[in-house]
Amino acid sequence: MRRIDGPVAFRGGGFAPVERLWAAAATLIGLLALWQLGCSAGVIPTLFLPAPENIAIELWHLMISGELWKHLSASLVRLAIGWSLGTVFGIGLGLAVGLWSALRSPGMAVVSALFPIPKIALVPLFIIWFGIGEGSKIATLGFGVFFPTVIATTSGVDNVPRSLIRMGQSFGLSTGAIVRRIVLPGALPAILSGFRVTTSIAIVLLVAAEMIGAERGIGAFVLSAGNLYDTDALMAGIVVLSVLGLLLAWVIGLLERRLLGWR
Repeated sequence: MRRIDGPVAFRGGGFAPVERLWAAAATLIGLLALWQLGCSAGVIPTLFLPAPENIAIELWHLMISGELWKHLSASLVRLAIGWSLGTVFGIGLGLAVGLWSALRSPGMAVVSALFPIPKIALVPLFIIWFGIGEGSKIATLGFGVFFPTVIATTSGVDNVPRSLIRMGQSFGLSTGAIVRRIVLPGALPAILSGFRVTTSIAIVLLVAAEMIGAERGIGAFVLSAGNLYDTDALMAGIVVLSVLGLLLAWVIGLLERRLLGWR
């Protein structure tokens, strides 16, 4: 047996990725710089893809004119209401399906049957049901967010160690206390991960719903700019949607760090 002299190297590292904001910022800035250089050199036709400089100028004009805030505020209200409704009902059904056998098979059967349906295809049906106004748009967002939330919540409940639940039962905790103190904290990582998916889905559905019969909203603005072949304004609207997605991802990241610090 070979004798080892000196300290043994630590081999337990890795598998713990760390976020580096400077790397993310450098990547985005580098891509923008390459994009601008390609447009300036004529490699990228600005008729089809405007330069970042032109998009920034268009965004500035939209901001100072108030046009951007008019469309963005309408979209944010729809997004907040639709996403919140879909999330609340989705978490409720996900907990019920994950905890009670009587609802398990019926609930998952309905979710499995309706989840694969493209929600954009249901927009005309929602217009018939709820009218051309805000009801159909909010229903589209809520319906699209509901099913992924149910699946994420149910998976989170299934991954809670049953030994912890049995321990709570042995200490005489009520069902409500077990759900609040054991099940919900244990399922929270999966629920918050589901939020990252559902916010992206909500933005996609928001744009699709606003392109049908909406006077205000980022989706309506992008559609109008595309019809007029105003690529600067069109790309400005797309940039706003991208920034909105990044901000929502940042907010969810804050929630994860605040609520999941125990990990």
